[in-house]
Amino acid sequence: MIGVVDYDAGNIASVSNALSAIGAEYCVSSGVDLLAQCDGIILPGVGAAPGAMTSLRQRGLIPFLRSVNKPLLGICLGMQLLFESSEEGETLCLAVLPGTIKRLSDRAEKIPHMGWNMVTFTAMNPLIEGIDQSAYFYFAHSFVATVNGTTLGTAECGEVFTAALAYKNYFGVQFHPEKSGKNGLTILKNFETQCRSYRP
Repeated sequence: MIGVVDYDAGNIASVSNALSAIGAEYCVSSGVDLLAQCDGIILPGVGAAPGAMTSLRQRGLIPFLRSVNKPLLGICLGMQLLFESSEEGETLCLAVLPGTIKRLSDRAEKIPHMGWNMVTFTAMNPLIEGIDQSAYFYFAHSFVATVNGTTLGTAECGEVFTAALAYKNYFGVQFHPEKSGKNGLTILKNFETQCRSYRP
């Protein structure tokens, strides 16, 4: 079962619908005890980093998310929260990954970056199995992670940024797989497969 973290900063309904579409078992919860029993965790995210971290702190979820030993997928803001900090409100984040989330460059045609954009995958990983090396996904964001050693794929909006990443049991996508049609459902199905492989 996949646990979807409910912390008032997520696109819970669309993520739930996408998980139902691939036939995945899931629950939505803000309780550490229940989430700890799941085979994997999805940390969704729509909104701003300061409020998101406040909500995670109020629910006692920060230590759990920092130390989880099963697959965790951060989506959009959920991926950004995996880093040390964000320029958005000068926010301290989960610090699973080194680095600071930056505001999109002024070279971007429009901020926030919204709509379909091509992702070019630059590394192999089970999360992106079955996806073309260049494929389109749906984005909605104003802040980005720079390209780094965890980057699986990049996209461009005034600058090249990390669109997908993997580090140990942590995965992240800046785009919204639940709104990205067949390619997005493939990402979620691949994540579900990773979760099943981690079952004790």
